[in-house]
Amino acid sequence: MKIMSNEQLVVSYRDALKSGSEKEWIRILKMEIKKRGLKAVNK
Repeated sequence: MKIMSNEQLVVSYRDALKSGSEKEWIRILKMEIKKRGLKAVNK
C-alpha cells in the first residue's frame, strides 16, 4: 500500500476512526501505519 504518503495514511486513518463505520479499513490502515513505524496519535 505504498500509494499513499505517510501524511495521507495518517489522515485517512483518523478520518476512518471518526466515521467508525468501516472496521476492516481501519484495521488495514492501522497495520500499514505500524509497518511504516508511524504513530497516529490524535491531539
